[in-house]
Amino acid sequence: MRIGLLTEGGYPYASGETRAWCDRLVRGLTGHDFEVYAVGDGSAAHAPGRDVARPRRRGARRGRAAGVGRRERQRFAGHFADLAAAFCGPPGEAGHEADRFAAGLYGLADLARGTGALPELLRSETAVRVLEAACRAPGALPAARAAQVTDLLAVTEALDGALRPLSLDWYGDGAGGPYGVGHGAPPGGAEGQGLGGVDLCHATCGGPAALAGLLAKRFCGTPLLVTEYGVRLREHHLARATAALSSPVHALLAAFEGALAAETYRTADLITPGNTRIRRWQERCGAPRDRLRTVYPGMDAGPFARVPDAAADDSKTLVWVGTVEPDKDLIGLLHAFAQIRAAEPDATLRIIGAPGAGPEAPAYLAHCRALAAQLFPDEAADAVTVGENPVSFEMIGDPGVARPADAYEAGAVLVLSSVVGGFPRTLVEAMFCGRATVSTDVGAVCEVIGGTGLVVPPRNPRALADACTALLGDPERRARLGAAARARALELFTVEQNIAAFRGIYLELMSRAPVRHAERDVDGAPRPFARPAESRLPDPWAATAPSSAPKDRGHTPSWARPPAVPHDSGARVPAGLARSRGGGDA
Repeated sequence: MRIGLLTEGGYPYASGETRAWCDRLVRGLTGHDFEVYAVGDGSAAHAPGRDVARPRRRGARRGRAAGVGRRERQRFAGHFADLAAAFCGPPGEAGHEADRFAAGLYGLADLARGTGALPELLRSETAVRVLEAACRAPGALPAARAAQVTDLLAVTEALDGALRPLSLDWYGDGAGGPYGVGHGAPPGGAEGQGLGGVDLCHATCGGPAALAGLLAKRFCGTPLLVTEYGVRLREHHLARATAALSSPVHALLAAFEGALAAETYRTADLITPGNTRIRRWQERCGAPRDRLRTVYPGMDAGPFARVPDAAADDSKTLVWVGTVEPDKDLIGLLHAFAQIRAAEPDATLRIIGAPGAGPEAPAYLAHCRALAAQLFPDEAADAVTVGENPVSFEMIGDPGVARPADAYEAGAVLVLSSVVGGFPRTLVEAMFCGRATVSTDVGAVCEVIGGTGLVVPPRNPRALADACTALLGDPERRARLGAAARARALELFTVEQNIAAFRGIYLELMSRAPVRHAERDVDGAPRPFARPAESRLPDPWAATAPSSAPKDRGHTPSWARPPAVPHDSGARVPAGLARSRGGGDA
């Protein structure tokens, strides 16, 4: 099966959890041939020497789109008017507005396929005038009615970037393929290249990456699977919260992204959120419940499997692991630990982690160190070690914590004090190590814990202290919770369960899809077994096949294609192209 893996700003170019998950999927599903399509912004975060999938912007100035005829300009104005009216208008008529948004979106896509002038048109004066008319129409969003010319220019600029996948040359189904002019022939000369030739599109997030899958489904009938381990719509809202944009720009872009998310969820054949919290977001954005199926992220349990279960001993060590930043509320944890010390004088707290990526993280770490020194000055007779502070700040790689597993093994209880969060990876790692946990109720914590640890409200040092004190004083309970946590994590959160889930989902979606790439008889009926096996062998082997074998008109399997340029992940990326290929055993 050929899978078109659609990513945005991540695999295979940038580091991060999305890249790790996609790489595990590509390497784990060895029976499928992956083609990776990456949408990015061309920033320095991408690997040098590799092209980011994006159309070439041919007109940077506003004004008349050079080379575009009057008829094409009129078509653009009509389609863009439908799109703009759908997300600028009142939110009451949900069904009608969704249909109008889809009509405008796919109309612009059809125009882009026919003329290739959509980027110029989106940056033209026509686009600004059409958007202004939608903002001034009766019933438009209140913030939209206040939009000035500079606001309209900013919105059309953002829409130009968001709608770039409409102009990409990924959707060929054999006639020219996805490469277009200047890219040469498809590798191996196989027919059916591009998203129109894959068996299934798998979008790893919403937004522009999923937009590519929408077009493949619309124009080529390719089934679409959408997986989100973070809510892309929420991420866009948070990213713009600190941007220097006016209220009309914020409102219009949020409305557009909400409409695009709703169309993505409405069109996808199946949606796989990473946890219940993400699932609730998707339902509020219009995702049908019967097409939602939770698939937890897969994590590598190997490095933590060698850690023995927590012993029912008198250990009094609390461990916190993560990146040090304000959202982790280490200030509250330190105040809670002051109360813990009053009940358990021998208790110690090890804070293991480096500062986060935010500009305020180093100052926050310094503030935490100063607070620890203030709350726990060097003690004498009642200290674990005379003259040492019971709170230590360490990093992975320091003596005694060479690996993350060493950090969890060193503690009797893992404590999580965050005030916001998504999927708690450190919590799952502690569960792999068989450790009892005390966590704040944020993100997917309750869903992950499932009764194998203690959960308290965030920003409540007293509740956090009481829960930690209860576990420190009951070694047998700690051991029982730790064993149950390990069993739960190994059942639900491993790489193996994640890969097995998607293997079944791929087969399920294909079993529901009509036969698309098969030989057909004179009446047009599919003949899926018409090709002999030897017709799919590499050329030296195929030469020995019986002369009566029909010519293979399908794609060439991954092992029969010329070798591609290797790189450090499991996928194969042709040099200089906007698309990469991958196989599980590449």
